[in-house]
Amino acid sequence: MPGRGLDVLVVEGGLVQKGDALVLLEAMKMELRLVAPAIGRVDKILCQPGQVVARGQVLIQLAE
Repeated sequence: MPGRGLDVLVVEGGLVQKGDALVLLEAMKMELRLVAPAIGRVDKILCQPGQVVARGQVLIQLAE
């Protein structure tokens, strides 16, 4: 199910903890928070607010 990016909650180079919110999406009028699966550093941000994203699309790349 495609969604739309509402907000990117991190910056490139920023450190994140497991469970930190990374991106806020909207799909079927519901807001979804994508969270960090592990501790890491934000390597690349591959999405932007307003962008339509597909299921399974990589939105944030993390480096350990």
